[in-house]
Amino acid sequence: MSTVAQRLSRKTILITGASSGIGRATALEFMRTAPDVRIIATARRVDVLEMLKAEIREAAPMVEVLVARLDVSDAADVKRFWEELPAEWRDQLDILVNNAGLVKGLEHVGDIAEEDVDIMYSTNVTGLINMTQAAVKIFKARNTGTVINVGSIAGREPYPGGSIYCSTKAAVRAFTESMRKELINTRIRVAVVDPGQVETEFSLVRFRGDKEKADAVYAGVEPLTGQDIAEVVVFVAGRRENVVIADTLVFPSHQGGTASMYRKA
Repeated sequence: MSTVAQRLSRKTILITGASSGIGRATALEFMRTAPDVRIIATARRVDVLEMLKAEIREAAPMVEVLVARLDVSDAADVKRFWEELPAEWRDQLDILVNNAGLVKGLEHVGDIAEEDVDIMYSTNVTGLINMTQAAVKIFKARNTGTVINVGSIAGREPYPGGSIYCSTKAAVRAFTESMRKELINTRIRVAVVDPGQVETEFSLVRFRGDKEKADAVYAGVEPLTGQDIAEVVVFVAGRRENVVIADTLVFPSHQGGTASMYRKA
């Protein structure tokens, strides 16, 4: 067994947005890295989570998987989730991966729908904070735990048409850094992983199901995959408990920033 596998052995890991993309890939990467972990996979689409559970069970029978419906944008649903989470999972939580997030549209300020503002903030910011507050209470009781927030390059480098989304990810960065500093007298680790361009359902959601527009985002480039980010998340989680990879930016090699992209003709 590798050193990282030993460190992660029997750890209980909660992943939000685990039904697709980075979240799904992260669950599978934890399974491959330490085939006796315990995974709490959450998302709105329980049917898809059940398929993920079956895939993990077949590949790694020693991995325990609990699937749970959770809409992080709904504060009442977050409260319900923690209340209903079995104590043998909740009280043994070791790692929280706040992955759930979304973007809507490319409208400029003045033309942004109120409901788009609400869903981006309630998912990307308030939902992440609510999940973290509940988890940190558990971590403090045991003086151990890891919070990994999936942010975005957009939180560092805002772009036109992304004012709301970029501001949500900037909020994630600020929240993460403040929390890390608040917890330096504990054994609780706090980290943010900021992906650049990743091909997931992200653009399909942004363009409200318009596949042609979503596909055009990745035309002529080789974007990152959910697996690429999952490997980084697991790397961060698998360090010695006194080591915090506090801030990570991950780009595909063709990307220089949000507005700097090399595309093949």
